Amino acid sequence: MDPATEAFLRHRNLLFTVAYEMLGSAADAEDVLQETWLRWSGVDLDEVRDQRAYLVRIATRQALSRLRTLGRRKESYVGSWLPEPLLTTPDVADDVALADSVSMAMLLVLETLAPIERAVFVLREVFDVGYDEIAEAVDKSQPAVRQIAHRARQHVAARRPRQVVSPAETRDALDAFRRAVETGDLQSLLDILAGDAVLLADGGGIKQAVPRPIVGGDKVARLLTAGWGRVGDRASIEPAEVNGHPALIVRLDGELDTVFAVHLAGGRITGLYAVRNPEKLSHMGQETLLRR
Repeated sequence: MDPATEAFLRHRNLLFTVAYEMLGSAADAEDVLQETWLRWSGVDLDEVRDQRAYLVRIATRQALSRLRTLGRRKESYVGSWLPEPLLTTPDVADDVALADSVSMAMLLVLETLAPIERAVFVLREVFDVGYDEIAEAVDKSQPAVRQIAHRARQHVAARRPRQVVSPAETRDALDAFRRAVETGDLQSLLDILAGDAVLLADGGGIKQAVPRPIVGGDKVARLLTAGWGRVGDRASIEPAEVNGHPALIVRLDGELDTVFAVHLAGGRITGLYAVRNPEKLSHMGQETLLRR
């Protein structure tokens, strides 16, 4: 294997993770990897002091360019847009910081940042990249990058989930949620959903999904029980590890239909994220390796 290929493959999972956290889309992250390789294969390695930093710089620039294009696509997206879920390996959950950074709730917070803020925040807070390297990656001065990082941290801190929830607590809540849905037990479902619970569903205009957020535990519970009542004899629910956290997969007639991720606070589900768009479920067939 030639040195350029060996270096790229050694850092491939890291580069994918950087791109995915910047884009919230595995398909676009894969495209960024292809573009990164094309540029990396033409680099004179004798001129490269730090291969990891150089590759991250290329991937960041490509992801920033794609992030702006993705923003335009989202403007015409049908219904709610949710990040693309990933079936992840158990070691992702062991890295608490990485698992937090790729959670559905956190990726939605990152969606509220401007592209340059998102890039700086991800590189600095998740991957601990130095300000000098970030400055080169985003074509800004170091003082400007520090200001952007400070602003992004404040923005994220004001919106990110504050309560730390253990995987065991999440699994217990999901088990209760699954039993309530499968049995049509409305009261049990109301017990596990917070009063101000929010349901977001992403069908992408391909699969049926509520077009806007459903707010209120009572409304969410009644919608779910009614929906399950229509398909329950054809459907099954199973646990999975998605984006570093416990989640649920719904299969309809044996085929993957919906991925449910949740956010918990005080032992109850406050956020429920349902991804149904089949174009966003292609990475649920095998585990994705994420690395810092």
